[in-house]
This record gives sequence, C-alpha cells and structure tokens, in this order.
Amino acid sequence: MTEAPTQQTALDTVEQATQTPDREQPWAALGLKGDEYDRIREILGRRPTSAELAMYSVMWSEHCSYKSSKVHLKKFGDLPQETPLGKTLAGIGENAGVIDIGQGYAVTFKVESHNHPSYVEPYQGAATGVGGIVRDILAMGARPVAVMDPLRFGPLTADDTRRVLPGIVAGIGGYGNCLGLPNIGGEVVFDRTYVGNPLVNALCVGVLRHEDLHLAHASGVGNHVVLYGARTGGDGIGGVSVLASETFDTGGPAKRPSVQVGDPFMEKLLIECTLELFRAGVVGGIQDLGGAGLSCATSELASAGDGGMHVELETVPLRDSTLSPEEILMSESQERMMAVVEPRHLESFMTICAKWDVEAVVVGEVTDGDHLVIDWHGERVVDVPPRSVAHDGPTYERPFARPAGQDALQADGAEALPRPMSGDELRGTLLRLVGSPNLADKSWVTDQYDRYVQGNTVLAQPEDAGIVRVDEQSHLGVAVATDCNGRFAQLDPYAGAQLALAEAYRNVAVTGALPLAVTDCLNFGSPEDPGVMWQFEQATHGLKDACAELGIPVTGGNVSFYNQTGDTPILPTPVVGVLGVIDDVRTRVRQGFTRDGEHVLLLGETREELSGSTWADVVHDHLGGRPPVVDLAAEQALAALLREAARRGLLSAAHDLSDGGLAMALVEGCLGHDVGVHVELPDDDLGSFVHLFSESSARAIAVVAEDRHDELVTLAEEHGVELASIGRTGGDAFEVAGEFSVPIAELRADWEATLPAVLGPTLG
Repeated sequence: MTEAPTQQTALDTVEQATQTPDREQPWAALGLKGDEYDRIREILGRRPTSAELAMYSVMWSEHCSYKSSKVHLKKFGDLPQETPLGKTLAGIGENAGVIDIGQGYAVTFKVESHNHPSYVEPYQGAATGVGGIVRDILAMGARPVAVMDPLRFGPLTADDTRRVLPGIVAGIGGYGNCLGLPNIGGEVVFDRTYVGNPLVNALCVGVLRHEDLHLAHASGVGNHVVLYGARTGGDGIGGVSVLASETFDTGGPAKRPSVQVGDPFMEKLLIECTLELFRAGVVGGIQDLGGAGLSCATSELASAGDGGMHVELETVPLRDSTLSPEEILMSESQERMMAVVEPRHLESFMTICAKWDVEAVVVGEVTDGDHLVIDWHGERVVDVPPRSVAHDGPTYERPFARPAGQDALQADGAEALPRPMSGDELRGTLLRLVGSPNLADKSWVTDQYDRYVQGNTVLAQPEDAGIVRVDEQSHLGVAVATDCNGRFAQLDPYAGAQLALAEAYRNVAVTGALPLAVTDCLNFGSPEDPGVMWQFEQATHGLKDACAELGIPVTGGNVSFYNQTGDTPILPTPVVGVLGVIDDVRTRVRQGFTRDGEHVLLLGETREELSGSTWADVVHDHLGGRPPVVDLAAEQALAALLREAARRGLLSAAHDLSDGGLAMALVEGCLGHDVGVHVELPDDDLGSFVHLFSESSARAIAVVAEDRHDELVTLAEEHGVELASIGRTGGDAFEVAGEFSVPIAELRADWEATLPAVLGPTLG
C-alpha cells in the first residue's frame, strides 16, 4: 500500500485550498480516479484540503461506498421488509438488520468481510474482523451473544494456506474467546482460487428488547459529540477501506498500510460500558468506528441527522502525538465508538465511562448548519456537505457480460465422468471423500474457539446450525447458519446464490427453527472485469428472486470485491446467512445418531446431479456442467415438515444433504455418537452411486423411533414431501446392503487425520 499523506510543514487549511487551486494533490495514490477527484472539486467549489482529500478517498473507496455494487444491491430494497413473524425493525442501510422474534425480543445480525487485511497480517486481520462486526451489533443497542466465521483458503497443502490459516484461526479464537462470545458455526472451505486471497467473513448475532433499539444519527443543535474507547494510533491508516479496494498481484498487495491492531479486553470494556450507557438513557445517536475511522463516523452521523457537526480534531486522544490531521481522520484504530449526547446527560455519560475505565472526550457538537466542519488547533481543515462524503459517493454501472467460456463450462457435465460401479469401488470412493479437506473433521479449527461460553449455546459446530438461547424462562432461541458452494456459483451464479440460500435455510429448519431473515457477504473478483460483474449481477438477482419466493427479507450484509490474485479471480462466493427462531430450544434436533434400532428416512427427491459435486472435485479434479436444480417450493415444504416434526418431538436426529450427498450425511450421523447404520438404497434406475453421492437440493435425512415412524410418514404426505425408508441405526459400521461396509473406527480415523497431518497437532 502507498503511504498515508505526509504531514506538510504548513497546514493545508480550507482558506489555503481556496487560494491555491492548482496545487498538485496525491489523489491517485489514495485510490481515487481522475473523474472522482474532479467531482470532489465540483462539490466543494475548490480543491479539497489534504484532510478533506483523505476523507473522500476512504469514504469513496469500494469498501465504504459500494460504488460498483449499489446499483445491483438496490433490488434487495424491493423485497417486502417483513419476516414470517412481522416487520423488520431495521434493515439495509443501518449498521445491522434487526428483526422481531416475539416475546418483546429482537435480534440483530450481520456478516462482513475482512479478507484483504487477513492476507496481509492473518492474526490481526481476522481478530479485528471479529471486533468490527461485534461493534456493528453493539451500535444497534444489542448485547452480542454469538459469532460465526465462514472461511475460505487455498488448497490445504499450499504454502500460502499454511502461512495464513493458523494465524487467521488463532486471531478469530483469540479475540472472540477474550470477549466471552461463543463461536457457534461457520465454514472452512479449500479451493485453489483462494490461494493468495483467503476469505475471512465474520458474523455476529445480538439480542435486544424492542425498546432498546438505537440508530446512527446526530440530531439536536448543541448536543455533544463524544469519542470514547481506545486512543487513536497509526495502525490501520487507510486499512480495510483501501485494502479492500485493491487487487493483489502475484507478489502481494499493491498497497500495504498498517493493518489494524485489536485489543479484545478494551472491546469487552467498551461493550459493557456502551450497554450501561444505553440502559441509562444518555445516548442520542451512536456509531462505531470501523472502516474509514473518524471519517466514517463523523460524516455518517452528520449525514443521518438534521443539522451539521463541528469537530475539534486536536481533542482526539492519541497514542501517537505525531499524527497529522489526515492520519487521524484515516486511522482505523479499533475499539472506538462515537456518541451524540445531550448536555444534560453529559455528566452521567462521563461517569459511566469512568466506571468502566473507558476514556471519553467531547470532540465536537451538533450545529444548526448543513456542513461537517473540522478544525485543527483553530484552523479549519474540513468544511464539507456530510452527505457528499458518506452517502452520495460515485455510482458506477460497470459493464457486465457473460464470460466467453461459460457455455463450454456448462456443457462439460460431470455426469459423463467415470464412476465407481462395484461395492469395493464405492467403498474406496466414500473413504476418499471422507478424508478430503472440505469434508474432513474441522476440529483443528473449531477447538480453538470457545463454543459454550455464557452457557446459552444449544448447538454449535459441527451441527447444521448454531443455536443460542435468548430467554432462560421461556426457552426462546435463535438458530443461524451460513453457507455457500462457490463451485455451484461458478457454474451458474444465479442458481449458485439460490443454492447457498436454500442450504442455509434448510440447515436452520433441520434443527427445528423457523427461518426469518437473510444477511449476505458477497465475495467476488475485480468489478473492473465484465465477467466478474456478470457473476455479481446474476448472483444478486438470483438471491433476490429466491428471497421473494421464500418470503424472507435481506436485512443487510457486505460486498467484498477485488478478491483475486493477478488476473485470477476467486470462485464467486456469495455467502448467505439465515437466522431463524425456535420457540423452545429444548426441542432442537441434532444431526448425530443416538440409539440403535431407529428408522432412517430420506426426505426429498434424488436426481442424477453430479456437476460441481464434491465427488467430481475430489476424484476427478473436475468443475463443469450445471449445478443441482433449485426447487424453492420443495425447500419450503421440507422446512415446514422438519419444524412440525421437531415441535411434535418425532425426530431423534435430522441432517441436511449437501456436500458429499447422502453418503456424507450418513457418515456424519454415525460419527456423532459412534452409532452405525445399515442402509438399503432404493432399487431404481439411479443406482447406488447416484443415490450415495448426488448433491440434489431440498433433501434431508430424519431418524425416528419405531413407534413414531408412521406418524412421520403421514406428516410427510401432508406436506407433499417425498419420503423413503432407507435403513436402521445400530452396530459399529456404516453398511450399504449388497455394496460395502466400513467400520466407524476406520471412518473416524480417515476423517480426523487430514488437517492435523498438514497443520500439526490440534492447538485448542
């Protein structure tokens, strides 16, 4: 990364900017385009000061302004902002979406990316990704209660993966564990396209009462603007906001700023302090300081208010007294918040901050003007319309075009590849998949996370969805799952995004919860590539259409572009998070088999759908054809059946079918509690191989006791869900009648060996 603007001997004031219109400025080095710089001059009627230029450069970056994606994201606003339980309380445009879950409770949740900082400095990049999303949730008035982390890396054995993965996992665990937040789910996926560009997405869930909702705005002339939390330093200057707007070349990032440095203990104090400030009723508006730091917080608060704002920048507490005004405005130092406080509440605000040993300083006030004005030791260095910085940045309608090779890619279906025929070949294929990096045990990662701190975790990895209890008396809870198969999205980004949503929706439903709302983290290559923009347009279109059919809103999310190394973009990776509500967490359903002699039933229709599958990838290193058919009506019917069956207490276990198909779902069921299964596959034209390894969607397995079998069959008929009894639990092996048998001990050995063999012994 280029260095931040150097401090000049003479302060660049608004007056000087007016008098020196022809002074050369480093707009290109700060990531601005020529026409963007010209537009800033047009807005201001003069050249910007160096401090103003710093603000516009970070706020108009791809990461902060969504300048390449906003024209496509608008379609999510067309969705009805209602969940199956009622209206959303806050949606797109706020720090995080907020939905009603009943009993006076609301839940806020959001997923964001910290991809590029995590490549540059894996530990701190990932740690501060957790810290940032937690503060987004906190700013809505909610107590953070859980986190999740969908992760993507290059091949497990790649040097780059061995460099970044341990640090990223340690950063997530170190920060989240110190905060006392359970990490209840996520994904770990390996693919060669993520070499040099890992994806580190972070999701947080928070709980609040309806009346505790807070929004980001600065209103009330004379109200104080208070900065509280950690001091501002030189770390993270231009950090995520500039890094996330750059493509890495084969030698590393083109620009290297200081990556933010996190302090989870300061963040814990900040959380408790902020929640007490909310309870005391002394906060008018609030904004966390994340990407773009003070530039973002001041401009967004002022833009969302009904007046202007005046800030005295020299009052900002610093860790480094040599920082220039530009550097202070661009710094992305962590664990900071900004609040708008009425004068009558200021003393109480300061007292509460002192109680928690959180430094707080009045840095400005709300004014009756319409500009954001910032002074430095009495000299005016910023005088801008705040909306022009925060919300009215450039909007690009970038060209998009279906890639020239897309038709050939889709024509090269995996269904034509050689497949195992004999029982021994099927057995060998199963073991090969069980030990493959994407299906193998992820305990090396998840054992470094505290999954049960706070005592409210009901389900966590490796279950289909994480569940946390919200109310100890009523046992109300929420379930969350994140999913995305980038291989499917590469074959068809429209269907791939829908399949990501369908899988997350199904994973929530299989636990017995009602899916309510969506958040997304859309990870793609360079928006300057028309083929990538076609993928993005198709994925957002597909996600919007699927949400409309399922009747659930997108409440917020994140876009991460420039995820590519040189000319090689990552697989399009639209990660979708689904949150659902479960009325009584005691009825939740686990995926592992628990008792011998119970019926195993296959729910949903199996088709010969092998393209993009794990089998095609692991056995043939193949990607081509079309992904599985999306059937959202079938997903809804299956989800309704699973919820009702859970409510009635019919299910001993249930598990969705996705990566690895029926075979892997049965293996994971066996490994849960070392209970085997005997399976008799349907005798039809599909054959054993397709039944075992097809990845058709809208399917699950359900396990029921003998005396509840007929009740589930009747319930499936009522919901129009295809059902087949395929076996019984019991024994110490996974056995497919007439084909093969594998002892659970052998399955476990292969499943558990993969990650430690490359990464070393588990560190948790």
